[in-house]
Amino acid sequence: MPKVQGEKYNLAKKKKSRPARRTEEKFVGEAGDGRDARLRRDAGEEEARLRTSPDGGGLLLGGACQSINIVVLRYWTYNMANMSADSVLALFLYLKERNIIANLAIVAAPCTFATTMAAAFSFAQALRFSSTPISLQRSLRSFTLFAPFSSASTTVISPHKLKRKKWRQPVVSVLELGGVKIARDDVVRDDPTNNIPDTIFAKLGMQLHRRDRHPIGILKNAIYEYFDTNYSNKFDKFDDLCPLVSLKQNFDDVLVPADHVSRSYNDTYYADSRTVLRCHTSAHQAELLREGHTHFLVTGDVYRRDSIDSTHYPVFHQMEGVRVFSPNDWDGSGVDGTSVAARDLKECLEGLARHLFGSVEMRWIDTYFPFTNPSFELEIFFQENWLEVLGCGVTEQEILRRSGKENNVAWAFGLGLERLAMVLFDIPDIRLFWSSDERFTSQFFSGQLGVKFKPFSKYPPCYKDISFWINESFTENNFCEVVRAVAGDLVEEVKLIDNFTNKKGMTSHCYRIAYRSMERSLTDEEINKLQWDVRDQVVSKLKVEVR
Repeated sequence: MPKVQGEKYNLAKKKKSRPARRTEEKFVGEAGDGRDARLRRDAGEEEARLRTSPDGGGLLLGGACQSINIVVLRYWTYNMANMSADSVLALFLYLKERNIIANLAIVAAPCTFATTMAAAFSFAQALRFSSTPISLQRSLRSFTLFAPFSSASTTVISPHKLKRKKWRQPVVSVLELGGVKIARDDVVRDDPTNNIPDTIFAKLGMQLHRRDRHPIGILKNAIYEYFDTNYSNKFDKFDDLCPLVSLKQNFDDVLVPADHVSRSYNDTYYADSRTVLRCHTSAHQAELLREGHTHFLVTGDVYRRDSIDSTHYPVFHQMEGVRVFSPNDWDGSGVDGTSVAARDLKECLEGLARHLFGSVEMRWIDTYFPFTNPSFELEIFFQENWLEVLGCGVTEQEILRRSGKENNVAWAFGLGLERLAMVLFDIPDIRLFWSSDERFTSQFFSGQLGVKFKPFSKYPPCYKDISFWINESFTENNFCEVVRAVAGDLVEEVKLIDNFTNKKGMTSHCYRIAYRSMERSLTDEEINKLQWDVRDQVVSKLKVEVR
């Protein structure tokens, strides 16, 4: 079985603008007041649910709130023209009925209508993973939207025109995570050390792990259930911590050596020379220890520049677990604290494996991590293969000493949620986790772990080769970043198929790029344009010579 990502460190003409004027937003129903009343009732029920549930796809950050704060406008890597207009209208109907429409206008201003529509698609994405009343979703075909959000004009959009329109997906300028507001300029900067593209910034705030009907969220909740049942709710849970962290948090606090490869610009996304997008949830470990937490689980999205294939993606999700022991836990036992912690760690994680996978054969492998000693990997024999489940170990004493716990010992583990979810749900391609296609999202339900994914796409891949002479600064990760920036999630794999060095000492690499959409067939015109764009960008950004 291939190694899956997630382990620790291993217009036509423009029309003349009309004078700006304030116009009341209207929803016009074509089916009579009876349907309108039912929709208002459904919207009210949905509001009540959203105020008390965290599964709004990250739109209700911080729990209960007085109004919905739309803070994340997604940058979709696929055509909005392929998505349902009904889902877009759902957002505006809901906001209008609850008098929240002005809040959206404030957040979107001075954005154009296209930006506002992007917010609608973000909300629609959340609706797909939540229990929105079916009558609300089905009845929206009878509505036409009058939406004067632009400060320069009043725009009328009908559903059939919306489906036909091919939007350019905008990128929001501000979002909020864990109570912290992050501006785009905080992440994508005009800084020589910055290597974060808009495609990565757009993933911030999507929070797949907080969606109860998404495979990542289902798995997270199953792990929560195990710890709550076996440790009497001792473990504090954090799943909304800001992913923008300092070098100290990401590396120094967990004893990552100064010369470790993970610190390089080739492997890590840098906002500037002192700030990064976290590479692992361990970036919050020392801070939580200093705050006095002794039992905690941290779940979140993490970011790494990586290769392109069915098991690797630059954004994925991890869960970190930590338990601290005091001298009273081992005094009189006849063994030292490290031994007590190691034994408890293995018992805990073997129980977790059985909770997730059933009765399976397991084995422990000694390994190395900078932040634990001794360190282990847990493998299980599943579907006729040995599968690495997680990495763990006894926390290095220096981390505890710096956190004011020099007399304690602790254990820690980290696991990749995608790694396990791909196995448990039979999901063959890591890109699917980011899909909003209802043929994918409708297959999963809150609390149902291990529902087997039924493939809906058999679209063929298209292969294109590119050869070039590399230079001394060339790295494969940089090449993959260029390909991702051009093709987004339409690229399935990038593979080195040939390399040689000529008599002049020049080295040539030949890469095969596999293009495939998970949702539709790609046209020759699309693929050829993507490939030519890749060639142009490789030359301009990587300074290589295409053969």
